[in-house]
Amino acid sequence: MDINVEKINSLKGEIEIPADKSITHRAFMFSALTKGKCRITNFSQGEDCISTLKIIEQLGCDIIRENEKELIIDAKNAIKAPCVPLNCGNSGTTTRLISGILAGQNFNSKLFGDESLSKRPMKRVIAPLELMGANFIHNDFRLPIEIKGSILKGIDYISPLASAQVKSCLLLAGLNAEGITSFTEPYKSRNHTELMFEYMGADIKDEGNRVSVKKSRLHPVDITICGDISSAAFFITAALIVPNSDIIIKNVGINETRSGILDVYKSMNADIELLNERIVSNEKVADIRVKYSDLKSTVIEGSLIPRLIDEIPVISVAATQAEGTTVIKNAQDLRNKEADRITAVRTELNKIGADIEETEDGLIIQGKTKLTGNAECECYHDHRIAMSEYVAGLISESPIRIKEFQWVNISFPEFLNLFEQIYLY
Repeated sequence: MDINVEKINSLKGEIEIPADKSITHRAFMFSALTKGKCRITNFSQGEDCISTLKIIEQLGCDIIRENEKELIIDAKNAIKAPCVPLNCGNSGTTTRLISGILAGQNFNSKLFGDESLSKRPMKRVIAPLELMGANFIHNDFRLPIEIKGSILKGIDYISPLASAQVKSCLLLAGLNAEGITSFTEPYKSRNHTELMFEYMGADIKDEGNRVSVKKSRLHPVDITICGDISSAAFFITAALIVPNSDIIIKNVGINETRSGILDVYKSMNADIELLNERIVSNEKVADIRVKYSDLKSTVIEGSLIPRLIDEIPVISVAATQAEGTTVIKNAQDLRNKEADRITAVRTELNKIGADIEETEDGLIIQGKTKLTGNAECECYHDHRIAMSEYVAGLISESPIRIKEFQWVNISFPEFLNLFEQIYLY
């Protein structure tokens, strides 16, 4: 599905963003480990999270759908050997986290995914799991992989990169491993696993960049999932760069390990206000008011990167509208996402008039630049690239065409409908 995007006059009104995908993945998987019933409210409807839900069903969970936004996961018969290979679709989170669960089981399993996922590196989780005693059969550390159920032992792992997926994978393996499993990272990555482990009664110790877990069982709980700040990022950015905009985005998770985009935008002179701050299922939540702003350039690097890694493509769009030179460094892991996001951002935004230079580990973006549009943009089968291009199209002088926009459904099927609720031509 190709779409055309045209310049608009302003964004006005209130929207509620869909559920956080990272938390949804974890709520589904962790519920499968409880041997009880968990009620999940406001879960993500994106295809990635549905891939996780289907897998835990194949591992023995009964899924009872109460209504469109609420379901019960009954795990009394989980985790058991699946009858078929497990399809992770396009979801790296599904693949890496479920590997930690399956590695310590008493049965064998096989994971596969689509063409894009099959190109993504798995060594970052396979290598430390093998140190714990896990046994894999793989093709150069890529899908499909076979996991031989093994008896695991805890390890003290020092990670060369800050990665919530690697950390969560090892912590999940640690729930079923003898001794203590510890993970240390150079910067604190998103901590949804630690917070949910604590909420569900795991024997966990969180000490900044180091977290440890002992063999323990998760307890069944009710989980209400807040809105996804990574999804909100596109609306926040659009409101900042489309003149005369003033919107409120309700029920957004503002976990400090995920809210780097808010800190960066405030450093860029953004008019952003947090309203109605609260705690929901052990996560910080707020409503976010955003107004059109006269943005200034900034430098994004170091410990900020893990807190906004997924938002860098759309932050790059904002940077084209900021006075001065914005520099993004230490973001080389963007090359290992659904696409090489560094090259994709540079290539596609330059097509429509941006002035962006690609570096080995980031981008140098000149602003303030008029986006001319009048181009056909590729999304590289990457939902975040497609949505970032859409935001850029809202301020381009001439329409742009985005090819294969259906990839947005991987994470955010409600995307176009929500924008239609708040924009004015």
